Amino acid sequence: MRSLWNHLKLGNPKLIGRYDVLARLRSKRVAAALIAAALTVPVLAACGGDDKDSVVVYNAQHEELIAAVAKKFTAETGIKVELRNGSDLELANQLVAEGKRSPADVFLTENSPAMAVVDAKGLFAPLPATTLDRIPAQYRPTNGHWTGFAGRSTVLVYNTAQVQEADLPASLMDLAKPEWKGKVSFSPTGADFQAIVAGVLALKGEPATKAWLAGLKANGTVYDGNNVVLKSVNNGDTATGIIYHYYWYRDQEEAGDNSKNTALHFFGKKDPGAFVSTSGAGVLANGKHNANAEKFVDYLTSKDGQQVIADSYALEYTLNPEVPLGREVKPLGELDPPAVGISDLDSARVVELMQDAGFLA
Repeated sequence: MRSLWNHLKLGNPKLIGRYDVLARLRSKRVAAALIAAALTVPVLAACGGDDKDSVVVYNAQHEELIAAVAKKFTAETGIKVELRNGSDLELANQLVAEGKRSPADVFLTENSPAMAVVDAKGLFAPLPATTLDRIPAQYRPTNGHWTGFAGRSTVLVYNTAQVQEADLPASLMDLAKPEWKGKVSFSPTGADFQAIVAGVLALKGEPATKAWLAGLKANGTVYDGNNVVLKSVNNGDTATGIIYHYYWYRDQEEAGDNSKNTALHFFGKKDPGAFVSTSGAGVLANGKHNANAEKFVDYLTSKDGQQVIADSYALEYTLNPEVPLGREVKPLGELDPPAVGISDLDSARVVELMQDAGFLA
């Protein structure tokens, strides 16, 4: 069973049917536990899913960040937010398996490929134009079914004692070349790196993506987590690492213990290495609290909601141009990312390609 759940977390669409069976078995066990609890506790508070002044959010974004947004949203609207946290593709596959039975009202992700999985099944309700229009067109799909609300830029972190600025690669694709053997690290099992691969696939096509993954396999050191990649580069264990920008900036703001020996390289020039991954938010069409769900997603894109993100520990880019991130982070407008249709990012094919390359089981 553990193997099956691992495949589901990686977004294997072939296993959704089997997941549905497991979900029903798990739900029976949960129901039995709730009945037992009801026999021992005289009065239970109303469940968020049944409260008209609530909203149920399946959240794959950072828990601390969305908890801060939810707290402010509740204070301003009186609507309680029930967060059910998980990973991008784990929750996306769960929503597909649950279908109309899902208790979710809103789905939030770290990266957009998981949003595309849910949208492809027709599970989102269109968002109001007033919500969509706050976010630039490149950070939301053309069908208006969901919107971006935060962004993270791909970067190369490098050890300044091992790599000179003049010797940095011109493109992310160059890291697959023989001269970078033993000099690059990354964390392939997480949704972050898989979103970067999805960007490469969309921009360069499948043959080039396969060749790039094969080169990384030959050249690279694999770690579990972007913070581990950052620390390894800082310690000199590897010369460079592929991460998102905010891991470095966050460590710099805290104490710099895991980044003091490093610097960031922004590829720019519309290179795949300048890919900006979009965190998405959408309202589930079959949710029980659609009006509250619309208000919550609207709040995420509003000046107030974006300011909560800008002021948080996260250091991810705000996408509403009226609320710049600031905080000595390279401005979003200076990144020069490639044009990628965020609803075209193919998470299922990415998983298959990474399995073929030996990065995923």
